[in-house]
Amino acid sequence: MRNQLITLAACLSVFSFTACKNTQKAATTPSSTTAPSTAEELVTTMSVPGKVKVGSPIMLKFTVSNNSGKELQFCKWHTPFEKFMNSYFDIQDSKGEAVMYKGIMAKRIMPPPAEAYIKVPAKGKVSSEIDLLTGYRITAPGTYKLTYQDSGMSGLTKVNEVTFTVTE
Repeated sequence: MRNQLITLAACLSVFSFTACKNTQKAATTPSSTTAPSTAEELVTTMSVPGKVKVGSPIMLKFTVSNNSGKELQFCKWHTPFEKFMNSYFDIQDSKGEAVMYKGIMAKRIMPPPAEAYIKVPAKGKVSSEIDLLTGYRITAPGTYKLTYQDSGMSGLTKVNEVTFTVTE
């Protein structure tokens, strides 16, 4: 029974990933002013303070820039634009061990509705800030490496990696 549940969960995850990607492709029509994001046109930059004290907020700024000459969009699911509704960062401590996610795991209906997309104007950008402590257990001093890991859902593929140090 447990193996069947694991198999079902894996199948649903694959379906969700595929449906979101297919929805982004289907959203483009010749008369549309928005197009799905592509790695060449949308660039995402993450930034965090270099040093923070244990227990203090660790504010991450997540900025999506549109370098093209046309309005583009991306799915906000699994990004800081919807706060922590899923684990979408890989955070490792200085030993290379993963930091545990402590937030909720939202279930989704597929395909994503129109309001799940954020439009980025031509040559423009949009930003969101989020406190990493609200979603991850970062409790010990040390140097941490953060990578965005959910480009399959959002379509955002050009995302930098950041490091920060937590001090006592």
